[in-house]
Amino acid sequence: MNTDATAPKSTMGPMIIIGSLFFIFGFVTWLNSVLIPYLKIACELNHFQSYLVTFAFYIAYLLMAPVSTATLRIFGFKNGMAVGLIIMAVGALLFIPAAMSRTYLLFLIGLFVQGGGLAILQTASNPYITIIGPRESAAQRISIMGICNKFAGGLAPIILGFFLLSDADGLTVRLDSLTEVQKAAELDALASKVIAPYICIVAILCVLAFVIFRSRLPEVDTDAEDEAVAASNTNKKSVFDFPHVLLGVFTLFLYVGVEVIAGDTVVSYASTQGVSLSTAKFFTTATMVFMVLGYIIGIIAIPKFIKQERAFVICAVLGLVFSFGILVTSGVTSVAFVSLLGLANSLMWPAIWPLALDGVGRFTKAASSLLIMGIAGGAVIPLAYGALADYFTPHQAYWITVPCYLFILYYALSGHKVGKRQRPVTT
Repeated sequence: MNTDATAPKSTMGPMIIIGSLFFIFGFVTWLNSVLIPYLKIACELNHFQSYLVTFAFYIAYLLMAPVSTATLRIFGFKNGMAVGLIIMAVGALLFIPAAMSRTYLLFLIGLFVQGGGLAILQTASNPYITIIGPRESAAQRISIMGICNKFAGGLAPIILGFFLLSDADGLTVRLDSLTEVQKAAELDALASKVIAPYICIVAILCVLAFVIFRSRLPEVDTDAEDEAVAASNTNKKSVFDFPHVLLGVFTLFLYVGVEVIAGDTVVSYASTQGVSLSTAKFFTTATMVFMVLGYIIGIIAIPKFIKQERAFVICAVLGLVFSFGILVTSGVTSVAFVSLLGLANSLMWPAIWPLALDGVGRFTKAASSLLIMGIAGGAVIPLAYGALADYFTPHQAYWITVPCYLFILYYALSGHKVGKRQRPVTT
């Protein structure tokens, strides 16, 4: 694909703009860790039902993938990002009638619409940050974006938890002694607490959409190919002719699943291990802190001291080690291992994208759309965790992470090479 020869000198402006986008969708995404226990109380749900929050949010990435691709073809990268932000604002706006009526289905619809907007936004922003500079430092650039994303993710549960979970433990105790009328009144009051923060979110999303639309963010031509890529793609008819892309999609599916488990189950899990909800909300922040630590290591070390493929392998191994740590310990120690999965997950996203997009040339948009569909792992795997938590225990349900990390390790070691034709490295 073509990139401007001066790209290394001109990427700072676009990176600042894209960084703000990563901050916003990191903030919105990791609100789910608070929404799960909050809606579990407000809408009187079991574990499985409460994890429909992640299902509704992340399944949109799968169902909206064709729409995302079409949006980019019509509007291009820059305006496509603005469209995604507006759709997210509409989804956030649905939280207001959902809270006023305490209707769980309407909350889920709002989450689905937000996920749909994010699908468009991420279909544009992730390949954009990958291809605006040298491939060798792609993981480094994505790591910088990851810090923006996870910094926001660390703030989100603290800020929303302040509004929603400040008296959640006391309310849970009081509910058992209330009449049905009193219980309904208390739960209605709890549901209404979500309105003010989501009005602010709607306003911020609309302002940022306007800023993106008016910006001079440059377009990148992904339909053109450099000579080496074009020569290797002579017989390629579609993105499905690239096995390493398809394996990358499944790897991303599993990765997002375990990342969401690490961030979105830890609050509820901590409450089952004797930690109050007012304290448990900080464990999601701890997960984000560990991810940011991993990103910082990536920025410093990749590619100067370690190749992104080797860092990927190390992270997959850490995922397995920490998963067994969760399973063989209990209490706060076990919860801490869940948060430590953030460190294991940190450099996986930055590694999967450039490895999966390597050599696809004019099929970049289609490959990016498939990778975005892989984010649906955040819908399926946490929901499976919720089902296992109800059937067994929330503790034993973490066995689901082990086979996920095993496959991720396979892709890191050799899966990303399947079907690739070796070609000279270009700069």
